[in-house]
Parts: sequence; structure tokens; C-alpha cells
Amino acid sequence: MKLTLSLAAATLLAASTAYAQSYPSEPVTLVIPYGPGGASDLAGRALAESAREYLGQPVTVVNQAGAGGMTGARDVTQADADGYTLLLARVGMALSPAVNENSSVDWDEYTFISPLEATPMILAVAEDSPYESVEDLLEGIENDPGAMSYAASGATAIDGFTVQSLLADAKMDPLTAATLIPYRGGGELATALLGGHVDFLAIAAASLMPHIESGDMRPLMVFSPERMEALPDVPTAEELGYELAGQVMGWSALYGPPDLPEEVMNTWAEVMEQVAEDEMWLSRADDRGSISTIGSVDMETYAKEQYEFYRTLAEQFGYLE
Repeated sequence: MKLTLSLAAATLLAASTAYAQSYPSEPVTLVIPYGPGGASDLAGRALAESAREYLGQPVTVVNQAGAGGMTGARDVTQADADGYTLLLARVGMALSPAVNENSSVDWDEYTFISPLEATPMILAVAEDSPYESVEDLLEGIENDPGAMSYAASGATAIDGFTVQSLLADAKMDPLTAATLIPYRGGGELATALLGGHVDFLAIAAASLMPHIESGDMRPLMVFSPERMEALPDVPTAEELGYELAGQVMGWSALYGPPDLPEEVMNTWAEVMEQVAEDEMWLSRADDRGSISTIGSVDMETYAKEQYEFYRTLAEQFGYLE
């Protein structure tokens, strides 16, 4: 009996060792739970390109939009916990369950692999807009409640909360002072403003910087702890005294299905250490107006803090009783 148990243990150890040495033996799929062209798509593709060299296998990007990012997130949580299906997580993975009692995935139903980047959000208007400052814009909104519109992925998406937190800071009704027009993904949101279909928006910097640099959009404020290097003359929400808006910012992280094996986690820990110093990853982050955060925070702790923050906002704005 002891011999049988010893042989079984030896077999299990050998299999585990072989798994550790062989992972990954095939391409890894990275699910981006939003459409192409937005901040999450750009971050995911940059990660896929940089990680490939250190992982030793291609990282295949798949866009799977729907339900504010939760369709792709749900599918990843239901995937085999073998490390071959991962998620480019965004703030929505903490925000959506915070504002929706019936969210298909809770904030903690993942394996938290690594933070990736902080993504400043930019409040912007079209180049030909009459509004030259945040104060001008808010005055226009207040003078005609509900008449002005903004583009967002949804009322309880991060780019909805950017605007609603600003309106709340300005002592206006966050849900009715301006009218939300929903679009899918950063590319569509930017196009809506460029096409004159909305008056303003406040979305991820990556989706707006090309249009700001071309002169087609005018940035009024950034949602970021400090001013963006690319926009040194544009003030932050915190600088301007907007308390709630000053706490809103986008981010990206790498998640996996629950209970990823230790071997997979160790492999990705090594990969992310190298990506953190990778010149292509860092330069792409700069191009997107983002800040690499790999290794800077414990991702599970940070995700919990974000969940609690947006839960409080949801209650304050009336989304939850």
C-alpha cells in the first residue's frame, strides 16, 4: 500500500514538474472585453506584443464586447484554469458588480495576475466648441439642464462616472443635468464627438490623444493624480477642486479564471517583471498617455478598493438603494 502511494505521489510530482516546464506549450488567448480601437484594445495588443518574447508563445488577442465588458469577463471566469485563456481587465470589472446587484461576475471571481497601467481620462470637446474651460462647460450645462449631451459606454461605465462625478461635484443632478448618449467602445465614442453627435465626453486618454494632437479636439481637464506629460497645460480634476472626479481614473490589469495553478502564476510573474522594463511596452504606454503600473500594487487589494469606491458612488447617485 505504501509503495502504491509513493508511486502515485511520484507520478503527481513528475506531472506537476512537467507542466511547469511546458507551460505555455501553445498560444495564449487574451480576451479584450471591449471593441477595437479603445483603451483596453490598445493596452491588450501592446501587452500581447511585448509578452510574446518572454513567454515563448504568441498571445492571441480576441475582442469580445458586450454588457459593459462583462460578457468577455464572464467567459474568461468560466474557461479552464490552465493559463491559456486570460482577460485584459479594466476598471469595469470592479465597477460593474459595484453598481449592479445582478452582475454576471463579481469583482473577486478571478485570479489576479498583475496590474498593467493607469489610464488617465480626459474631458474634451470638439475643436469648434464654444467651451474653453471646465467652468464654461459646466455653466452651459447648468443654464439648460438636460439639453447638452455626452458620449459614454453606459451610465454605470467608467466613462459615465467621469461625467457624473463631475456633475455631482458641481452640485448638479448627475443623472439628468446632461444627457448620456451610449456608444460601444472608445473608437465609437471619439467618432461621436468628432461628428458633432454629442457636446462633450470624458473617456480614456488613449482614445482621444490622436485627435487632440491633430487639433480636432480640445482637452479641458484630466482625471489623473497628476498632469499628463503630453498635456502639461491641462489641469487635473483634483487641482480644480473636484473631489469625486479627482478619484476617478481608468486602469488595466491581467486577470485569469479562478484557481490558476501556481506554475502559471509563477510563469506570468517572471514575464511581467520583464515586460515592466520592456522599452516597447513603456513607449507604447507613453503613446497612449498611460502609466505602467506593473509591480506597483497588490492587484486584488486595489480591485477591492475600487469596488468599494464605485459602490459608494452608485449609492450616492441612486443606482442602488
